[in-house]
Amino acid sequence: MNLHLKRLLLYGIALLTAACTAKVENNNVSTAKQPVDYVNPYMGNISHLLVPTFPTIHLPNSLLRVYPERRDFTGDKLSGLPLIITSHRGSSAFNLSPYQGSKNEISPVVHYSYDNEKLTPYSYYVYLDDAEIDVDFGLSHQSAMYEIAFNKDEEAYLVLNSRSGEMNWDGKAVSGFQNLANNTKVYMYMEVEEAPSTTFTIQDNAQVEAAKASGRNAAIVLEYPQSTKKLHVRYGISFIDVAQAKKNMQREVEGKNIAAIQSTGKDVWNEALGRIAVNGGSEDDQTVFYTSLYRCFERPVCISEDGRYYSAFDGSVHEDKGKPFYTDDWIWDSYRAHHPLRVLIDPKKEENIINSFVTMAEQMDNFWMPTFPEITGDSRRMNSNHGVASVIDAYRKGLRGFDLEKAYEACKAGITEKTLAPWSGKPAGELDQFYKDKGYIPALRDGEEETIPEVHNFERRQPVAVTLGTSYDEWCLAQIAKELGKTEDYEYFMKRSLNYRNIYNEQTGFFHPKDKNGKFIEPFDYVFAGGMGARGYYGENNAWIYRWDVQHNVKDLISLMGGNENFVKNLDDMFNASLGRSKYSFYAQLPDHTGNVGQFSMANEPSLHIPYLYNYAGQPWKTQKRIHSLIGEWFRNDLMGVPGDEDGGGMSAFVVFSQLGFYPVTPGSTEYNIGSPFFENSVVHLGNGNDFKIVAKNFSESNKYIQSAKLNGKEWNKPFFSHDDIKDGGVLELEMGDKANKSWGAAAL
Repeated sequence: MNLHLKRLLLYGIALLTAACTAKVENNNVSTAKQPVDYVNPYMGNISHLLVPTFPTIHLPNSLLRVYPERRDFTGDKLSGLPLIITSHRGSSAFNLSPYQGSKNEISPVVHYSYDNEKLTPYSYYVYLDDAEIDVDFGLSHQSAMYEIAFNKDEEAYLVLNSRSGEMNWDGKAVSGFQNLANNTKVYMYMEVEEAPSTTFTIQDNAQVEAAKASGRNAAIVLEYPQSTKKLHVRYGISFIDVAQAKKNMQREVEGKNIAAIQSTGKDVWNEALGRIAVNGGSEDDQTVFYTSLYRCFERPVCISEDGRYYSAFDGSVHEDKGKPFYTDDWIWDSYRAHHPLRVLIDPKKEENIINSFVTMAEQMDNFWMPTFPEITGDSRRMNSNHGVASVIDAYRKGLRGFDLEKAYEACKAGITEKTLAPWSGKPAGELDQFYKDKGYIPALRDGEEETIPEVHNFERRQPVAVTLGTSYDEWCLAQIAKELGKTEDYEYFMKRSLNYRNIYNEQTGFFHPKDKNGKFIEPFDYVFAGGMGARGYYGENNAWIYRWDVQHNVKDLISLMGGNENFVKNLDDMFNASLGRSKYSFYAQLPDHTGNVGQFSMANEPSLHIPYLYNYAGQPWKTQKRIHSLIGEWFRNDLMGVPGDEDGGGMSAFVVFSQLGFYPVTPGSTEYNIGSPFFENSVVHLGNGNDFKIVAKNFSESNKYIQSAKLNGKEWNKPFFSHDDIKDGGVLELEMGDKANKSWGAAAL
């Protein structure tokens, strides 16, 4: 019995024991939920302003992902049935539309009224009520199955649409491809268990007797007699070719029925989610926890297929040499908590992901660590180059399944040879030379024209955000150099990791943009300056959020602000500051800066570490208070239960860590901050076979304050612990109470 299966069995026994007194209403049958039963994929499907979560059906980190295609959760129509979503929150590459009715009214995509939708991470059912069609779906890693039941006594049709590509019928199967960006194609191979009576194509909105269709909305139509009541559709997906898509289908779903596929999917999810076991919290807290953990398995995706993968980074098919290849990872979001979580619960996968990053760098024209690697290559979005943080974080925590020397060279080149200008993959230029010489990115004054070609016309320079982010990146470079014995590099990058000081305004206590002459831009508004998304100076968030963006040297930030008392006052002020305008006006300019508590934004990743900063200034009780209030307010088991763009695990990992009771403020350091747990007992099954347990004694919803603590049996009076303290297993015991013990952990620094 493998380790994870054994853990899953033990977890199920524990849940059954805990649930032995639980009764189902109106009868006396005891019940127990498995981890996947707590997942609510609809949580957050209605956004507060920008991008919602999507109810994604997929297996953990797998190539094949789908979700119902509609304009948003409240959309009244389904646009056909999806076959694969090629990127997180993207649209379907292929579309399947079952249809009964007039042959002359068939369209490439049928829009359905629907009802009784039931969706889990591994299955989907929907009733297309006007059409009177039942749809059941189950999937594996690279293939899936639809079971479609027709309830009208009319001829039946299946319409398969490539969106933009080519579709073929060979007498037995439908195959084809869709063109994506950057010379990348996704291929599909589909067999229907029941043979059609005839087939035809739709091309240029006309029905044609042909076996092949290409172009926009090219579609193959399979026609079935009036007696047809049920169709069984199996298909495979590939980024390599149609032949590989067929192999994927045969390997995973051929000969299996929908129930078996769904049952296997459920087992896979229980194994993955069962790597962390929690109990003792409310039903809603467990739902928020396991739903957040499910989100952490949506990206990145493994695109190895039978030991091969297509890489858009060089346009070639490669052997993976036993190391699965992963992509679709938005590192600007995920380095903060998503990667550190995987280090704990799935270190082998994290090694393969970092190895994939290094391989991408080797495959691209320039040996630069990627920043936003996607199916179609590196999109170079956002600011800074935070892949370096995931490299050093993994290495410092004992992971060795990648070449640190190569990773260092790729990270170093990505930071020093590629431009620091946001959303750009161009080589370093004038802006970067200025940063190298002066230690900050210069800001433009109002009305000053942009002349540097590397700068994106909408994203702008983001000078404060880039200066702060690069200071952290260079600290990470210094730590890797230290591990490699590169003393000169270590000292050079450590000095440069203090560049944030160059834009600190001692008079105001904020990081403040400077012009090319070294003068602060004045007058200045720390809420609204910088135009749309504050991008002229910051990036998506305003100065109140970037005030704390010194993850790697919080002690020095406290010193810059004049000590613990002022530091805490500044934190408190942020949570209490007015928006300064109406919500309408505020969000019209700062649409990413939602989930507000004062000027704090729970909806964007640069904010995630901020509630933990009280720990560094002698008031950890305020961290405990903030974590409970923030998660209680903004992460809930309902349709609006996520405050902003969740980024496929980038934000959800914060919830997972925080509900467990600790958080990695500084990826690249081995230190974790203690917060306040949401459960009486939690067990993190570490990837090395050991367990880290968090025990909250005297636990209740109101008892959120730590009164005393023990770590591995020893009295513990500081709000931090090291990865080394738990890597071989350990126990954090917390005595909880309903009022703050303001002396616990107060003398930490």
